[in-house]
Formats: sequence, C-alpha cells, structure tokens
Amino acid sequence: MAQVQRMSRLMVKTLRDDPADAETLSHKLLVRAGYVRRNAAGIWTWLPLGKKVLENITRVVREEMDEIGAQEVLLPALLPKDAYEASGRWEEYGDLLFRLKDRKGADYLLGPTHEEIFTQTVKDQCTSYKDLPVMLYQIQTKYRDEARPRSGVLRGREFQMKDSYSFDTTDEGLAESYALHRAAYQKIFARLGLDFRIVSAVSGAMGGSASEEFLAPAAAGEDTFVDCPACDYAANTEAVTFSAEAVAAAYDGSEHGPVVELDTPDTPTIETLAQHLGVPASATLKNLLVKVDGEIVAVGVPGDREVDLGKLGEHLAPAVVELVTAEDFVGRPDLVRGYVGPQGLEKVRYVADPRVAAGTAWITGANKPGKHAKNVVAGRDFEVDDYLDVVVVEEGDPCPQCGTGLKLDRAIEIGHIFQLGRKYADTFQLDVLGQQGKPVRVTMGSYGIGVSRAVAALAEQSADDKGLCWPAEIAPADVHVVAAGKALQTELAVEVADKLGAAGLRVLVDERPGVSPGVKFTDAELIGVPKILVAGRRSAEGVVELKDRRTGEREELTVDEAIARLTA
Repeated sequence: MAQVQRMSRLMVKTLRDDPADAETLSHKLLVRAGYVRRNAAGIWTWLPLGKKVLENITRVVREEMDEIGAQEVLLPALLPKDAYEASGRWEEYGDLLFRLKDRKGADYLLGPTHEEIFTQTVKDQCTSYKDLPVMLYQIQTKYRDEARPRSGVLRGREFQMKDSYSFDTTDEGLAESYALHRAAYQKIFARLGLDFRIVSAVSGAMGGSASEEFLAPAAAGEDTFVDCPACDYAANTEAVTFSAEAVAAAYDGSEHGPVVELDTPDTPTIETLAQHLGVPASATLKNLLVKVDGEIVAVGVPGDREVDLGKLGEHLAPAVVELVTAEDFVGRPDLVRGYVGPQGLEKVRYVADPRVAAGTAWITGANKPGKHAKNVVAGRDFEVDDYLDVVVVEEGDPCPQCGTGLKLDRAIEIGHIFQLGRKYADTFQLDVLGQQGKPVRVTMGSYGIGVSRAVAALAEQSADDKGLCWPAEIAPADVHVVAAGKALQTELAVEVADKLGAAGLRVLVDERPGVSPGVKFTDAELIGVPKILVAGRRSAEGVVELKDRRTGEREELTVDEAIARLTA
C-alpha cells in the first residue's frame, strides 16, 4: 500500500557539512542526508529513510531468489564453536571472528557466514536423493571484527547479507544451481540500477573451486580488478594468472656468460642496487623470504615487481604464510639479509614467478654480505621448485586470453558465488541415500550478496555534486513533493501528495513550517528521490513544477497533468 510521509513528522536531520571522519562519498552523503547514524566504529543505525532503501534492496533480492526456486530460512546469528572448529574456520578466521562465552564457559561466535550451519541443517532434514536438489537462503545480520572498519556502511563490523546455498547429488546439478544463481544475480543488480562486472575470483576462506565476483566500479572500491579492452576477460587481481610457458615461448634462447660476482656494498634493497650498478630494476631478481607453516621459503620475482602476499597465500593454502623476522636469520649463515640469491641456497624451497623462466638471466644476491652476482641463469645456476603467479598485477600486463595490455580499475564487491563442491559435505558427512540404494555425498554451492553494502555502492555510483540520486526501484519514495513556503503552496503540496499516495505512489512531502524554500530544495536534492514536485509561485493557478533529480530537467504542469505523468 502506498504511503505519504510528511517531513514534519519524519525523523530526519540533514547536515550541511561532511562528517569529519568520512572519507568516501557514500559515507558523507548517507550521514548528511539522514539515512544512517554511527554508533561506534563499524556499527551503524539505519534511520527511517535508510531503512526504506535497505528494505527495497532486500525486496528485490528476495523476489529474484524466490523466482529461481530458492527457499528462505533464518538461521541464528549466535553460533556454537563446534561446527566452525570442525571445518577449521574457528582458527582460520582468526581475529575476524567475534568470539564469546556463555555463563557456563561454552564457546560461541557471531556468524560471519553460515556454510557449516546450513550443511548441518540439510543433513538433518534431507536423507534421500528425492529431497534434492534444494536451494536455501537467508537475509541476515553478519559479524566480522574488522581491524579498521571504515567507509561508513561499506566496511562495517555488523552488516546485512543475503547468503544462499545449493545442495545437489551431482557435479552437473551443482553447475545448474550455480548458473541459476549467476543469472539471478545479473537480474538483481540490473534491477537495482548498479553498473557491475562479473570477474573471475579466488575462493579464500570459503573454500571450493569455481568462483566469480560481482563488482561495482567505484573510486571508493577496496577491490582492484583487471579487464581487457580487446576481449571479454575480467578478473580480480588475485585471480589473474600468467603462465611460465608464455615466458618461455617469448625467450629468445640467447646464451649468457658465466656468473660474475660483483662488489656492491650497502645495497640491501633493489633500489640501492639498481642505482649502484646503473641498471633498471627489471634486470634484478628480488628474493622475498617467507615462512610457510614455519618453514622458510624463498619467493623470486623480477626486481621491478612486488609480491602479492594474497595470491601467494591462495596458492599455498591451507598453509599459513607470514614474513620472516630478524630472528629467523639467526643460525642461518646461508641466508644473508639483503643479499639472498637462489643459487646455493640450502634446504630452502624456491618458488618463483613465471617471469623467472628457464634461460632468463638476472642480477641477484650472492649470499655474501655486500656482494651480488650477475649472469645468474634460471635452470642453469639454480632450479625453481614451483612456478606460482605471485606478482602484484600492473596496468599493461598481458591479458591471459589474448595478450592485450590489461586495464586496472577500483570496485566494490557486491556479490560472490562459489562452487564449493564437497568441502563442507565431507566435513559433516552430508550424505543422502542414492537411487542405487547407496550413500551419495552431496555437493554444494555458496552465493552471497552484500545487501547493506549495495546501498553504499549505489550511493557511490549514482550521487552527484548535490547529493544522493537513487534509482527508482530502491529509492525511499517515488516522488518528493516540496511546498515552497506560503500557506497556499503548503495546502496544494499536501493535497497533491495525498492524491499521488491514493494513486499508489510512495510520497515524501516537505510541508515543514518555518523552513525556507532554499533549505527544502537543498534537502530534496540531498535526499535523492528520483522525482521532485514543487508547489511554488504558480500554485494559485494549480500549476506545479516537476523536476527529474538525475537529469535536472524541469517542466511546469497542471496538477492533473503532473499526477497523470507520475502515475503513468
């Protein structure tokens, strides 16, 4: 049922100035327009206008999930430790988990995501192949103890999320469920008015194999993704792969001279080494030492590139990767800090980026203080135990599909879909009785949408220099009626608002007494309802002004014409 909300009775306090702690556009505008209020770092109250937007996004998500046959449930947010300990995520999530004890000393957590609990639920409810496939979802509050919550509702400790899970008896069934969710997500984000990209991704703590992210390009985005201007390739930077075969194919096979030791005092960094020798950093080989489950591993990359520790961690998961410290060099004369080279390393696993291909020659550490070596050739003077694509992707790197230089963009992650496979089914022994009368292990998919995050993403993408500018599907109202001041204008504004409400529109009417027209107009643009209807100077003639918030186009119409236009 349509609703007319009077501004004089609405709990909203708009601000002229940006909050002092706000960095992103969405943070500034959602606070200034009275949509949200900060309670503590990463914890927010959704005020009436904000709650309307949040509920509109929830409605769209729910409609499209129901459309593909998913069933809505609601699981608890307060969860026992046992399930997460069984999956290993009690430890894997580390400090991101909110952990607590009850009065009896039992351990609990506030759920960051619910794979374990959904798996246990289906194990209890589904016992036969006849019960599957099934897709379940919930729209619920999640909790993550972010170290640095920031950007308003974009990265909070408490947030709204839609998470859904599919359960199938075959890999083919999982692929179908995945495809249904993928298509539903495209419809959801299109209806919300979001500009988005679908990119290849890594699974992270979620586990599983196939994984794609839905990203909303925005300057405030915390994700970096690449896309190719010449083909359809797009990926999260951590998912970009570059093959050793491509490097080997490009290598011209020329011979290199013998290894030559160089006197390079006070050159423990690539920058100081390159400056001392007068060579580009790309001619040098950088060797980063890390610990993998406590064992020292050397990682070789070209000197002009940086190691992406996220990609390295993904390659070596579930092992724990951490940087070495000064203490790790004690008792290791073969490891000379600042002068490590892959040649002659003892009992150290050596992994390298594919660019360190067999036959390529480098200037690198000589494993002696103040000494480096040149003409150190991969495959001749040292061996690479494993090739892993671990460098930070840069603008212009070749597209893995067509070789064209890639472009880098910032984006907000708004959705993520995974083919989990049997990771959690194995953990909890989720089997059903198959058609042949034997147990069949279930395979799963996991699919998330950041509902509260979508509010911020929309604000980032659609706002202008005057304020928010919501797409019609999720705006807090269909039309914002403004009374320009006098009693006659206020009377007409309220009358028109009531007629629009009776016609089925959601209406916000600003009839606040004692508030200047300038403030009302500024608030209307800041709040961002798609259509603004002004009862102004020609109210006595029954003429109002209709303004499109996005384009700024205005036209004068009679009241009947305006109502007909808005309800068409």
